[in-house]
Amino acid sequence: MNSNDQLFETPFGDYSLQRFPPATGKSPLRAWDAADQYLLQQLSEQPMADTDRLLLLNDQFGALGLALHPWQPQSSGDSFLSQQACRNNLQFNNLSADSLTQLDSLSAPEGPFDVVLIKIPKTLALLEDQLYRLRPHLTETTRILAAAMARDIHTSTLQLFERIIGPTKTSLARKKARLIFCHPQAAQLDGACATDSPYPSEYTLPETGWHLSNHANVFSQAKLDIGTRFFMEHIDKLPAAEQIIDLGCGNGLLGLLAAERQPEARIAFYDESHMALASAQENCRHILANPSRASFHLDNALASADSNSANLILNNPPFHQKNVVGDHIAWQMFKDAKRVLQADGELWVIGNRHLQYHAKLKKLFGNCQTAASNNKFVLLVSRKR
Repeated sequence: MNSNDQLFETPFGDYSLQRFPPATGKSPLRAWDAADQYLLQQLSEQPMADTDRLLLLNDQFGALGLALHPWQPQSSGDSFLSQQACRNNLQFNNLSADSLTQLDSLSAPEGPFDVVLIKIPKTLALLEDQLYRLRPHLTETTRILAAAMARDIHTSTLQLFERIIGPTKTSLARKKARLIFCHPQAAQLDGACATDSPYPSEYTLPETGWHLSNHANVFSQAKLDIGTRFFMEHIDKLPAAEQIIDLGCGNGLLGLLAAERQPEARIAFYDESHMALASAQENCRHILANPSRASFHLDNALASADSNSANLILNNPPFHQKNVVGDHIAWQMFKDAKRVLQADGELWVIGNRHLQYHAKLKKLFGNCQTAASNNKFVLLVSRKR
């Protein structure tokens, strides 16, 4: 194992796991948590049959998929980074990629399933959408086990399971993790009685009259977030550009605003969320007069983008990966942006003042200017020299 590999011991075998993107230096963060361990321990105490059909939801780094690979499970989630982590960890452990079928969050699995394991996602809307999508693939005998750290399981979490699937109860906490047991009910599985997912949802942007479509896992999917709104107020300050990138695009609003003001520019949308890219693509199709000038890329920051290929990059970076708060994703975005920008190209970043992004940008680019600020946000600009 290298310095970032850690041994994940389970009742189904031991595996060397690594986070993705890999941690730099010696990181205390692991590629699994106590909820993964609790799920697998519970499953081992009520063994599955060899022929059981297994579905995994939100397996962040592949801990569940690797441990249960003999059942050749299907694994569904919204994160490209999680899917890449799983692929990497299968390879690290000399397991065939065919031992796990990976699905994006908008693709239907092939059910019905005997066992469903769910890691509770950070976003309640995503869980709601996933339960609606899951319901047609269940039977009354399907075993549903969900898990999260106890602090992340709320009354609203349990109410979703109750309302969409059936009676629900929780376990005692173990190492600060908790299990959820849900029992599908025939009346709720009946297509004639079941309601549909409310996602994608839509809100209207008064300043433009645009109707913006948002899948369940889009950041601030119910309304425009205040950071993007502040950036929007200063969008006319952007320089002219031939190739613009909306990095971490969400529903694509920043790229769309730039595209509206620069009708000849090409716009590339990058995100690691399948739902974000689907939302951005749908919004471009309905809003842009010429949608063909937009392209969409599922990626780890700008890993697949050509060097020296863009004049302008717009970025509202996340400051967490799932429930882990930190600036490692933002730092990766900034480094990739510098590589991808042409000489004299500019990176525009919106962020909370307390995140101190200006220090990182100045260190990386050698310059950083404040284009606008208020008591909560700063809009920063760095130019590639």
